[in-house]
Amino acid sequence: MASGTVSSSEYISHHLTNLTFGNHPENGLSFAHTAVEAAEMGFWAINVDTMLWSIGLGVLFTWLFSKVAKSVTSGVPGSTQNFIETIIEFVDDNVNSIFNHKNAVIAPLALTIFVWIFLMNAMDLVPIDWIPYIAGQMGIHFMKVVPTTDVNATLGMAFSVFGLIVYYSIKMKGVGGFLGELAFQPMGKWMLPFNLFLEVVGLLAKPVSLALRLFGNMYAGEMIFILIAMLPFWIQWVLSVPWAIFHILIITLQAFIFMVLTIVYLAMAHEEH
Repeated sequence: MASGTVSSSEYISHHLTNLTFGNHPENGLSFAHTAVEAAEMGFWAINVDTMLWSIGLGVLFTWLFSKVAKSVTSGVPGSTQNFIETIIEFVDDNVNSIFNHKNAVIAPLALTIFVWIFLMNAMDLVPIDWIPYIAGQMGIHFMKVVPTTDVNATLGMAFSVFGLIVYYSIKMKGVGGFLGELAFQPMGKWMLPFNLFLEVVGLLAKPVSLALRLFGNMYAGEMIFILIAMLPFWIQWVLSVPWAIFHILIITLQAFIFMVLTIVYLAMAHEEH
């Protein structure tokens, strides 16, 4: 869909609508052909483009790191091996500085989160109309290529981390210890209702803040790219190149923040209070 052939509102709506498959009240199981149809499919609809790009980028990450690991050399490493080793050392340094317990899962988890989210964020640097145009030529009505601009994806990752927080809290402290922290901290057993409310809200706020921080920053960045794409061609290049360069910092920072907070929350889950 080219910005010059539709109204501004239609152009924005088109780029912010996912390729949605679900049970429409009138059309049954089908792909949505309009943003309104996508909204009418309800909670159980699936955003196919989010699944496609997130899984595809996850496979790319797994394949690349696996390929480098299998061909690693102790001699003079190639540029790809150097780059991968730099990322691994960076993540490992952050894990060692924050997480002071023994758990073989944390470092691989942190690496996966950082690289996977970075790759998903980096799709924001692909010119906004390229892939949707190609998809349109193939008869695909919508195609959002940045999974982290879909709150379903960011909430899915955040609640996966939340599940690990609860799991390790119970594993390290037992059910009684975990419930005791919720009920008797920070003001003692005589303030149990207040403690429970405070701790439960704080616990649930962790995944919500993780998800919404990532989603909000990436959605705002995507919106700016869309607005730039609606300007005259020469102005697009004047604005898009500096914004893309600055956006490299944003996509890296958001992946880093999600990784660091995950490490911090899991470290807290291993500690007695």
